[in-house]
Amino acid sequence: MPGRLVVVGGGAAGMSAASAARRTDPHLEIVVLEATGYAAYGLCGLPYYVAGLIESVESLAAYSPEFFRRRRRIDLRLHARVHSIDPATRTVTYSHDGHQRRLGYDRIVLTTGATPVRPDVPGLDDPRVFTVRSLPDAISLRSLLDAGRLGRVLIVGAGYIGLEMAEAFVHRGSTVTVVEALGQVMPNLDASVAALVEEEVRRQPVDLRLGAKVTGVTRVGDRLLAEIDSDEVLVDAVVLATGVRPASELIAGARADSRGWLLVDDHMRTSVPDVFAAGDCIAPWHRVLGRPAAVPLGPAANKTGRVAGTVAAGGSATFPGIVGTAVAKVFDLAVARTGLTETDARAEGLPAMATEVTGMSRAKYYPGSQPVHTRMVHTPDGRLLGVQMVGSGDGVAKRIDAVAVALQAGLSVSELAEADLAYAPPYAPVREPVLLAAQAAVRLASQPQSPRAA
Repeated sequence: MPGRLVVVGGGAAGMSAASAARRTDPHLEIVVLEATGYAAYGLCGLPYYVAGLIESVESLAAYSPEFFRRRRRIDLRLHARVHSIDPATRTVTYSHDGHQRRLGYDRIVLTTGATPVRPDVPGLDDPRVFTVRSLPDAISLRSLLDAGRLGRVLIVGAGYIGLEMAEAFVHRGSTVTVVEALGQVMPNLDASVAALVEEEVRRQPVDLRLGAKVTGVTRVGDRLLAEIDSDEVLVDAVVLATGVRPASELIAGARADSRGWLLVDDHMRTSVPDVFAAGDCIAPWHRVLGRPAAVPLGPAANKTGRVAGTVAAGGSATFPGIVGTAVAKVFDLAVARTGLTETDARAEGLPAMATEVTGMSRAKYYPGSQPVHTRMVHTPDGRLLGVQMVGSGDGVAKRIDAVAVALQAGLSVSELAEADLAYAPPYAPVREPVLLAAQAAVRLASQPQSPRAA
């Protein structure tokens, strides 16, 4: 395909798109415009870099900028911030090296990602207020920790990122306060599962405040005075982990959902001709919901970027959708989910019920065996809708992936209950937790008039 492909954004989705385009067309001109000084780095690794578990920031990058420039012949322009896109004239306006420039395109891929939500609270524009969505913020936090200047930290939000950051700061010896406006940690879990995570957090040296709000932040010398409802806490830094919104404002006229996430087809085409989108700025097809839904996670960013780049370069590829699989480390627990929670399902009008069981990660007689709590969400007629799991170690991640495959394949709970899963005392018991949950769900589904599981 002759012409020029422009990719806006050099993160996971952007560099995946550019690389796929190069594989598809060896002769295509490919330009990537990235606003920061970094490309192809792993956002999910930022809490572990802050914790000091990852020594160098370079370790977070999949490849160096020079690798993309020399080996893949991609014109990667760092510190190139895009200001506008004009589909009528097929031009991009951006600033680079202190100058405003215009660049024409034949096709364009938007991988602009998502930006942190900043609550409307006075004082959150202070330099000591950070998010964990960019490498520069992570580098600043790590530098302050290394210098011994973060004795006490306030984290706003108790979702995945907030709790991962709480663990990072505890690991570095900081005193940590976590404030969550809702009444539970991890709002994307059902309450009974979130309660298990809360128990784990409260076992740590963390001041966890649920149902509380930060109402103001004031600079006091080199520190910040945070107002939390009727209390005041003096901290050295505030970290916001209150969710993200799509960075989709560059392309006017493209179809989007009510929250601004761009809508694409299975080839990653937007409603604007020759404009593709991928990564955290889109709402891809959710295979369980049967509609588009934004679940901004790394694996989908890479996959959608690869599809967008392939198709934009003249090749053929499709993305079948997501089921919403995620896992996080919260101190000594692994917390995972795939598909829908019961809360999600009921919000969609589905007749959902849930079955909860607790099994063991290994044979009960094998050293190190730990409980694995499983909550399986399904319909009264046995349709599998989702699973949440809490336990220790790799066993939870292994098991949630098995359920994710079952969801993607459309298996019912009875079919999952018959799955031939691996058994060996060091790795899994005969009474495998996933199968225990599926078997219990089959029994519950066979009695639709009985009370649903708590």
